[in-house]
Amino acid sequence: MKQLQLRCIVILAVLITTVMKLTGQATMPDALLKSSLNEQFKYLDEHTKIYENYRAVREDMFQLTKKNVSDTLSLLNTKIAGLNKTARTLNQTIDTLRKDLGSTKSSLEATTKSKNSISVMGLEVNKAAYNRIMWTILFGLVAALVAGFLVFKRNLSIISNTKKEFQELKDEFETYRKTSREAREKMTMAHFLEMKKLKGE
Repeated sequence: MKQLQLRCIVILAVLITTVMKLTGQATMPDALLKSSLNEQFKYLDEHTKIYENYRAVREDMFQLTKKNVSDTLSLLNTKIAGLNKTARTLNQTIDTLRKDLGSTKSSLEATTKSKNSISVMGLEVNKAAYNRIMWTILFGLVAALVAGFLVFKRNLSIISNTKKEFQELKDEFETYRKTSREAREKMTMAHFLEMKKLKGE
């Protein structure tokens, strides 16, 4: 009899457990399985009842929602960590690029300064100033050359005139010398003749 009672109790316990499991394993709605968290909370809000300021939520739904929230938070934290790592890498890249940009600007300024200047006897002179100085010197040299040419031409003309005058003076002097010699010879001859006449008397 005790065995029969024991069997009945065991059978009854098995039946109760099975029924409870069957009722406890009610099908889970798709809204909680496939939807976003906002839609899951919206589903719970619409399909659960409030009694004396307490909301009655099925345990399996609560646990699933809790798991979904935890998984979403974990995923978001991983994503945030990845984004933070990417942001750090990008900030390092930006810092490197800023340093490179500063170096490039310095190099560009040095190149521009070097391009716009010329080294003259160890001094850096701006090309514009150098060009002005060189053009001034060139114009000065051209002016000096023109002035020298004009002076040379004038001197050449003076020398030519002087040579002509000298030749004329030389010719005049030669003529004078001849005439004066002839005159002296005539005078000498006349004197000689006069002396001869005087002696002959």
